[in-house]
Amino acid sequence: MWKYIRPYLPYAVFAALCMVGEVSMDLLQPDIMSRLVDDGVLGISNGGVSDLNMVLRMGAAMLGIALLGCVFGSTNNVFVQYAGQSVGNDMRKDCFKNILRFSFPQVERFGTGSLITRVTNDITQVQGFVSMFVRGLIRTSLLTIGSVFFLFKLNTAFGLISLCAAPLVLLIIIVSILKTNPLFPKLQQKLDNINSIMQEDISGIRVIKACVREVYEKVRFGKANDELIKTQLKILIIFAFMSPLMNMLLYGAIVLILYSGNAQVMSGTASPGAVMAAITYATQLLNGILMLVMLFQTISRGYASWKRVREVLNSEPDLKDGDFDGRTELRGSVEFKGVSFAFPDSDKNVLDGISLKINPGETIAIMGATGCGKTSLVSLIPRFYDTVEGAVLVDGVDVKKYNQTALRQKISVALQKSELFSAPIKENIAWGKPDASGDEIIEAAKIAQAHDFIMNTPNGYDTMVAERGTSLSGGQRQRVAIARAVLSPAEILIFDDATSALDLKTEADLYAALKKHRPDMTKIIVVQRIASARFADRIAVLEHGVIAACGSHEELLKTSGTYRDIYRSQMSDEESGVSADGRAN
Repeated sequence: MWKYIRPYLPYAVFAALCMVGEVSMDLLQPDIMSRLVDDGVLGISNGGVSDLNMVLRMGAAMLGIALLGCVFGSTNNVFVQYAGQSVGNDMRKDCFKNILRFSFPQVERFGTGSLITRVTNDITQVQGFVSMFVRGLIRTSLLTIGSVFFLFKLNTAFGLISLCAAPLVLLIIIVSILKTNPLFPKLQQKLDNINSIMQEDISGIRVIKACVREVYEKVRFGKANDELIKTQLKILIIFAFMSPLMNMLLYGAIVLILYSGNAQVMSGTASPGAVMAAITYATQLLNGILMLVMLFQTISRGYASWKRVREVLNSEPDLKDGDFDGRTELRGSVEFKGVSFAFPDSDKNVLDGISLKINPGETIAIMGATGCGKTSLVSLIPRFYDTVEGAVLVDGVDVKKYNQTALRQKISVALQKSELFSAPIKENIAWGKPDASGDEIIEAAKIAQAHDFIMNTPNGYDTMVAERGTSLSGGQRQRVAIARAVLSPAEILIFDDATSALDLKTEADLYAALKKHRPDMTKIIVVQRIASARFADRIAVLEHGVIAACGSHEELLKTSGTYRDIYRSQMSDEESGVSADGRAN
């Protein structure tokens, strides 16, 4: 944590000095009040005659000291909050920056809900920890030690009485900390569960409503919330018992001070003002101890949160960056050399020994049954995952040797699930090329067959898109995402079933426009429909993680039984004109 505190250490030190000033003013007040009562009101040093002038002087001095204490306290608050908020700000930015570098498996291991909690609530707890440490620890320590010191200075008996309560106070604090410390990490985990359910349900609200599962989700959320409250109540109950015990001990000390003070006043060894000052110091000691309770609670929870934040900050990305800058003479070439792949924590390969070369400017379609590894195959090209065996080469260089930014600048990807952002349509398209001109954005939209529907929206390209693109239909979202991919100045274009929501005519127009306007771009297209694959130069058929066949549409109809089965399942015999043995009818 020092890394984040160090830049703001001058503010923390100045805040600490201001706190010393504030506490010093608080500790001066009882001593002045003692003199005001003894000499000003009772006139003990003046033969029992009160001194109004002294009362006014001492009263003015107390007001001036209180005002100075307020100035010190307010200044301390400003600098403490600035330091705490700045530490949290830097920490939050670094956490988010590191999360963006995580591989997909790392994000899945942490969980979206947990990452949200760590970047928001946990860092807020750390901010409170830093602020309380600077403000609370100094104030509590000085107020407690100072009060005991002045009690001894006033009267040894008063000081000894206050010290008698110290062992019991420490025992209560230690027991409370031992009981609550294990609960704080559990509390944050329960909060993770709440955020995970919220994130899932808001994302899947349409499915919940379509399946009439509102009641089920209410119950699921209610159970998670009950678990959170149950854990929180355990902590609160411990501190609820702790505060009255502390009060009882310290008020007991005040009663003993009054009892001892009464006897000493009667015997003439102490003055009434000294007894009043002792009670004030004992009250300050009580406030210091109660603040110590709050301090340990905040520090305990803040430290538990810091450990969770530290996990994110210290997690190294699974995918190590290479140093190749992507400058090659060959442009748009992709080659799989004996590639095998399995998901993390799985001992079963999704892909086995894939070897395939895709030439620059070529259009290749990837087909196969659901779950055969099509998405996994194309995800290895931009290195969303790493191979278990073999190598993926882009422009003749292993993707593991690339700087990841340089690699992904060569590749443009459009997914089946189109991710759009809360921004105007033109900004969503320009994610592929932030410095694109208006003409370039319009051209990309025309290629993606999106221009006409965009112009029919209320504000054209300036129309705002709702969160996750919910203000657009599925086909409209896909076309905006395709326009974004097309706009990108990449050499390789990957469509991972990105046209599934488009009708066949729109899809055909899209591929015709791509062929006309992006002829040199290598196109790798994951498709489910034969009608989508027929235009490709080659079609690779995946079956059980291996390439069962690869060739043009006509070649595969003659040589691949798997391809013929897919073809016949999508078209009637009359439409296909292909017999069971692959010959034309």
